Amino acid sequence: MPSRRTWIVAGSVAGVVVVGAVAGPLVYAALQEDAAPARTVQVQESDAPLVEATDGTWTVGPGSTAGYRVDEVLNGADVTVAGTTDQVSGSLVVADGDLASADVEVDLASVATDSDRRDAYFRDEVMDVGQFPTATFAVDQGVDLPELTGTPVTVPVAGSLTVRGVTQQVTVDLSVVRTADGVQASGSIPVTFADYDVTPPNLGFVSVEDTGSIEFFLSLTQ
Repeated sequence: MPSRRTWIVAGSVAGVVVVGAVAGPLVYAALQEDAAPARTVQVQESDAPLVEATDGTWTVGPGSTAGYRVDEVLNGADVTVAGTTDQVSGSLVVADGDLASADVEVDLASVATDSDRRDAYFRDEVMDVGQFPTATFAVDQGVDLPELTGTPVTVPVAGSLTVRGVTQQVTVDLSVVRTADGVQASGSIPVTFADYDVTPPNLGFVSVEDTGSIEFFLSLTQ
């Protein structure tokens, strides 16, 4: 028959296991709040003159961000999650006032939320960044651009989105505005994860919706 001490030790271990099983998701949940709204371009209210020239090559510069937004169910509660990174690069070419081409690349390994555990799962299990380190968006056909001022305008842009080595044709409503330093552009691309061979996590206490969006904010300079 087990000794009283054995029962105490076993009970203590069982207690730790039970507390861990309950507290783990609760701690995870306590860290989660609905993600803040995505950053978008704003009306420019500045005394500095706006950039006038449009034609030429524009480079994705500091201040640019990209990432994902998705809804998940965590312990029965609906939560909106957003992961972002400032590791964004690329360039756009404007010719005769039209967007002639664009290539934007995002470093997926640097995308982060408010949870290291989620980020590790995203990198290793969901996106497999060892094999597919980047996501890209490319525009390879001309797009008519309206006159750009300090007030944002919306421009429908078609292009190729590549995630996990899978390329799909997408259209994004690009919001664009002139600034004193250059041009800013922002947008959100809705995605169905299965279209890119992405399996949304379903880990028991947390499950992720089958659809989400890819968001970006670009600060462009010549």
